[in-house]
Amino acid sequence: MLTSKLEGALVDWGLYRDGLRDRGVSSYNEALDLAQRGQGFVWIGLFQPNERQLAVVGQEFGLHPLALEDASEAHQRPKLERYGDTLFAVLKTVTYVPHGDLTATSEVVATGEVMVFCGPGFVVTVRHGEHSELTGLRQALEKEPKRLAAGPGAVLHAITDHVVDRYLEVADAVQADIDMIETSMFTPRGWRSIDRVYQLKREVLELKRAVAPLTGPMRMLSTLRHPLIQDETRNYFRDVDDHLQRVKEQVISFDELLSSILQAGLAQVQVAENEDMRRISSWVAILAVPTMIAGIYGMNFDYMPELRLRYAYFVVLGVMASACFGLYRLFKRNHWL
Repeated sequence: MLTSKLEGALVDWGLYRDGLRDRGVSSYNEALDLAQRGQGFVWIGLFQPNERQLAVVGQEFGLHPLALEDASEAHQRPKLERYGDTLFAVLKTVTYVPHGDLTATSEVVATGEVMVFCGPGFVVTVRHGEHSELTGLRQALEKEPKRLAAGPGAVLHAITDHVVDRYLEVADAVQADIDMIETSMFTPRGWRSIDRVYQLKREVLELKRAVAPLTGPMRMLSTLRHPLIQDETRNYFRDVDDHLQRVKEQVISFDELLSSILQAGLAQVQVAENEDMRRISSWVAILAVPTMIAGIYGMNFDYMPELRLRYAYFVVLGVMASACFGLYRLFKRNHWL
């Protein structure tokens, strides 16, 4: 029996007829037989199956070996491929990781993967990673028989819609982080947060890798003429594509904004270094005056001006103090101190 061979990887399965889950079918073999006779479709959910388990599923549904090879390995690029009447889609899922304070090592965006085989009479979802969950999706769809009645294409739409909706949620959460770090960057000594900006930029890049490559496949789904995708379902795909374009533009703006913040931070570092150099140079110039005078009068010549005067010591100290004070006022007025 197929379900026993998939033990450990099988999350759920069900037979759907006329938009409703047939709970009277207790045997998977019976469900598969009904689906193969055109009486509904089977939806199987798998989590991190091994190659042997995928081979069993592939043999059962006639899946292409290349698609099975991609499904067995994580870290695939989002894509949509067509093998005869079967569609194979790879989607990157993203999750926002809550954190108390953004640091140089904070994880902001975590990713996972969902592969979907969609064919006549079946849908097989393969998930990789702890952050690839489709929590509540099956239950939500089962409450909408009209959508499920559209067949496997409706399930594919629901999955893509769920994934893109998570993109929107994560993008809004990342926006809050960017606003926070932008505010902190333009505070005194804000350039010390530059490592956090770089870390957030890397996390945004992770989000960009999930969103940007999906635009091509989603555009294909919104225009594709395929027996599994009804005209009404195609309209829903167009709506998902519209949301995806919005997220893509938002993520691109994140990347550009963080680059600007990073450049501003580097400029602040240079300004801070210049200010420090001016302060150091000012104090060196101020201290150079008494050093020079003391050096001259320390040469021990017999005939030096004012050397034999009774108050020469105090006169020299006064000259030193006056010169130092004058230089201090000069540098202060020019904002070097």
